[in-house]
Amino acid sequence: MFRDWLNTTIWPRAEADGVARATFDAAFDGVTLNWDLPDLVPPGTTPPERRVQTQSEFRSPARYFRPNTVDPTVRIGRDYAARHATELAETEAATGVPGHIILAIWGRESGYGQVSIPHNTFRVLGTKGFMSTRAEYFTEELIAALRIVEAGHIAPDQMRSSWAGAMGQPQFVPRSFEYYARDGDGDGRADIWNSEADTIRSVGNFLGLNGWDPARDWGFEVNVPASLSCTLAGRDQGRTIANWEDMGITRANGRPFPAAEQQGEAFLLMPAGRNGPAFLVTPNFYIIKTYNNSDLYALFVGHVGDRIAYNVPAFRAGWQPVDSLLRSDIAALQRGLEAQGLDVGGADGLAGFKTRRAIGQWQEAQGLPPTCFPSRSVVTALGG
Repeated sequence: MFRDWLNTTIWPRAEADGVARATFDAAFDGVTLNWDLPDLVPPGTTPPERRVQTQSEFRSPARYFRPNTVDPTVRIGRDYAARHATELAETEAATGVPGHIILAIWGRESGYGQVSIPHNTFRVLGTKGFMSTRAEYFTEELIAALRIVEAGHIAPDQMRSSWAGAMGQPQFVPRSFEYYARDGDGDGRADIWNSEADTIRSVGNFLGLNGWDPARDWGFEVNVPASLSCTLAGRDQGRTIANWEDMGITRANGRPFPAAEQQGEAFLLMPAGRNGPAFLVTPNFYIIKTYNNSDLYALFVGHVGDRIAYNVPAFRAGWQPVDSLLRSDIAALQRGLEAQGLDVGGADGLAGFKTRRAIGQWQEAQGLPPTCFPSRSVVTALGG
């Protein structure tokens, strides 16, 4: 059935996109289904009903910033900053993206190319295009992978990816590769698997095309006075940095905000509410999120980049202990807040900024000190 599907569904679409039959045959030579991949729906079956996730997956953001993850990424990043000074400078000149931000992404995604990327891309995408809960998405990525081989960027047997089809050192899916990948070493190919120069240029190009502003930083760790409500956090509540200063926010390192940033818009980010560090982040923070739509990912990249470039210390404010909750606990908390008329951004079991803000609003309405962060006591009080 799989081979029939390749020949009757994939080949006509690939041929229409200019893929030669020899390329198609080479890509799928010896390729079989990978039954170990997640979210598979074998032919003749129906997708399982979505179940509420109950695993203990909501914990302190501190785990994202463990020294055994951050420190090696910084140390190797400094070495690579010297090793690739020319390529990084050329990429910054072409895209506006600072080299230390590129290095931090590269380090996070693949350990600067040292992390094993084990899977045959055509096996992963073929399996998922043939039988997964997102079959059409992976089918489109599969055809894009064929176009990449046809264009001569990589031989099919060298095209390695993650279990989700993210490829090479910057972890681009095939359609992202087609749009963002660039040749950085002048050989006419964008080889994100083997070329460090191509990886650097491709990451910079990604952020540049998504709108990186070279006149702005990504953000600053700050002190938030107790008198300032944590419910002011969130991307939808931007103010100028000068305005935040007028409200009592200062940089955690005691230095003034750069003069060039004073009139720029910034947003209060409190990823652990009152239980951890706070930040003023700029629109560039959200450009980093186009690479991976996670506040903690973008914060990791910004912080590691600063440590590579400026030798800054770890966050000055510590991450405080928080309750370990189930995702179903968070969903119950969200439903309780919605019943109070508060906007949580959807009862999905994920505590994004709207949920954290709603917790703070509920706490203030109850006469409680606002923490803007889930806890066992808040879950219980809201009927969870």
